[in-house]
Amino acid sequence: MRTSSLEKALQGSLARRQERSSLRKLTIAPRQSVDFSSNDFLSLSTSSELKSEYLRNLAQCEEFRLGSGGSRLLDGNSIYAEELERDLAAFHHAPSGLLFNSGFDANSGFFSCVPLPGDVVFHDEFIHASVHEGMRLSRAGCCISFKHNSVEDLQHQLLILLKKDALIEKGERNVFIAIESLYSMDGDLAPIRDIVEVVGRLLPHGNGHIVVDEAHSTGVYGPQGRGIVCSLGLEDKIFARLHTFGKALASQGAIILCSEVTRQFLINYARPMIYTTFISFPALVAIKTTTSFMMRGGTVALSNHLWALVEHLYDQLKILDTTMAAHAYSRGLLRIPRECPQSPIFSVLTNEPRALANACQNAGFVVRAIVPPTVPHGGERVRICLHAGNTKEESDMLLATIGLWLSQMATSHSGNAEDSGHRGVGTSKL
Repeated sequence: MRTSSLEKALQGSLARRQERSSLRKLTIAPRQSVDFSSNDFLSLSTSSELKSEYLRNLAQCEEFRLGSGGSRLLDGNSIYAEELERDLAAFHHAPSGLLFNSGFDANSGFFSCVPLPGDVVFHDEFIHASVHEGMRLSRAGCCISFKHNSVEDLQHQLLILLKKDALIEKGERNVFIAIESLYSMDGDLAPIRDIVEVVGRLLPHGNGHIVVDEAHSTGVYGPQGRGIVCSLGLEDKIFARLHTFGKALASQGAIILCSEVTRQFLINYARPMIYTTFISFPALVAIKTTTSFMMRGGTVALSNHLWALVEHLYDQLKILDTTMAAHAYSRGLLRIPRECPQSPIFSVLTNEPRALANACQNAGFVVRAIVPPTVPHGGERVRICLHAGNTKEESDMLLATIGLWLSQMATSHSGNAEDSGHRGVGTSKL
């Protein structure tokens, strides 16, 4: 069969990615491996207790059916879904909420329709791709990025805008500020309180609307897992919040917490919700089961253990970093955070991310190399995600594997450099 010109072009694009070592592939982790990669932060997806509760809840539902039956606006809606929305909104101290099939659908749906013509969207430069997708389809006048977690740059950009746009200064046009409460690549937290202060001060007419994506903080932060906004007591200062159920809560789907007016607007204009079959009924029951477990405090002990693991891993990383500091070359192989992360996500920066990830995987630990285009050039890393189901012993064994790899790489580099010196050649094979 002849290869079409289209497939040749597609293959060429894939080949170029392969040459740059940035080709993405689907992989399956070995069954007996230790998970230091997934976003199952509370290890609920492997909880036998939660699985049994889910099956009981499913069996007790009188309106049980496999599929939802259609779009939410047609035959996919149910009393169960509406009660779930009300319960989640009340738990998170929000006026209202609207379920979406995924966090991507929620973000892209919100930002594609809520900002109106002439409005402006400011966004952190590391915001989720789903927000970028929504902004690409948005009717907003312009979308402006500010430096990651830089309140100063946001303020600078806002002041420039206010000088240029009298309608925004008067409060007759809107400004949206899109941030994540917890960023997944570095595990760092947004300065939400400072952003609220700047927006309130520079936009005193109430036309500054902060939208917080809590995808990675749901279930892990705040009282009973309510998230970072609730932990700061800033619920009434945030225009909309996104919480997802596919990470720490081991389900799927998402909810946008907002005012009732915004909810009705999304129902009428958010295309990713309007033109798709709604979440299946078994998936709604899964959301109800895991969120009920969270609401009654079932995740508190898991979170406490998780935070103890975070401190332990960081202490061990510091010891390893100090031990390897004598090897000058190793400094490019391992760069750890200066302070203990405020999240279960550790970024180990390295100029050999694939080699380090392979060494860990061969030893039975699932970690992932994160390379461009997912992160900027120079930000290559191996990301370590901790879970409530991990143990200190597993953490220590992972660190021992990293230490062994560092020693081998440093020794290899030293030997290559010495051999090159004997030949009068000053280049290394690495």
